[in-house]
Amino acid sequence: MTTGVNNNTNTGTTNTGSSTNNTAMQQLSGNLNTFLTLLTTQLQNQDPLSPMDSTQFTQQLVEYSQVEQQINTNTNLQNLISLQQAGAGAASVGYLGKEVTVTNGNAALTGGSATWNYSLAADAATTTLTVTNSSGQTVYSTAGSGSSGSNTFTWNGQDNNGNQLPDGTYTLAVAATDSNGNTVTANVTSTGTVSEINLSGTAPQLMIGNMAVPLTAVSLIQNQSS
Repeated sequence: MTTGVNNNTNTGTTNTGSSTNNTAMQQLSGNLNTFLTLLTTQLQNQDPLSPMDSTQFTQQLVEYSQVEQQINTNTNLQNLISLQQAGAGAASVGYLGKEVTVTNGNAALTGGSATWNYSLAADAATTTLTVTNSSGQTVYSTAGSGSSGSNTFTWNGQDNNGNQLPDGTYTLAVAATDSNGNTVTANVTSTGTVSEINLSGTAPQLMIGNMAVPLTAVSLIQNQSS
């Protein structure tokens, strides 16, 4: 597959975030304009024989200053966030063509095959492997190896009725217990080669096949073997 960067920005998450920020800024600006209008009207219509108390006037000016400062702070924060997102996007391009280890239990089913690695903290008397789809529905379950240390599970993409499921992102969960019925800790990972970088959301997503992987789910990066 040709490697590349997908920077399509027409996503619900991005548009919703921008709309929320714009609405908040409009509300702040509207509050500031309303305050200035009220303050100006109050000054124009005050009784010359009984002018506004200086303490009250000072307090209103402080409130005006606080609203103005809040607007400036929000604008600066938005600029910093934009710069941070741009920097993260540029840095993520270095993942292209690299083999990465994913720690969130997900793996890409591609061409009817998906592979996970799972590590058991101790020998297990019973080990159950459960595969779920992107909607959280269980599509396959089977008994797995109970050997302590690293184990590999390769799935052919078929459910328990033998139906071939479409390529996509699937999640493996491992439930293991020892001979005394105590839970054995299991860690699940998968590996894949990054073919694209998706920059359409608020954070870059590494694409392994059609599986999107957040940078926070990556624990190891290796150059792809030639």
